[in-house]
Amino acid sequence: MYFTDRGIEELEKRRGEEEISFAWLSEQLRTFVDLNPDFEVPVERLATWLARLDDEEDED
Repeated sequence: MYFTDRGIEELEKRRGEEEISFAWLSEQLRTFVDLNPDFEVPVERLATWLARLDDEEDED
């Protein structure tokens, strides 16, 4: 288990029943990067990965 899994598990435990919009998620990611500029690259990579998840399935 990666160290970050603890944070993911906490997120799921606390908010796992909620439904959110991608607009809300995008705004939270922007706010996080504004407050933590050192995380700009990892957040960008995560956002790009999430945006392209279906691309791999379309190629088959």
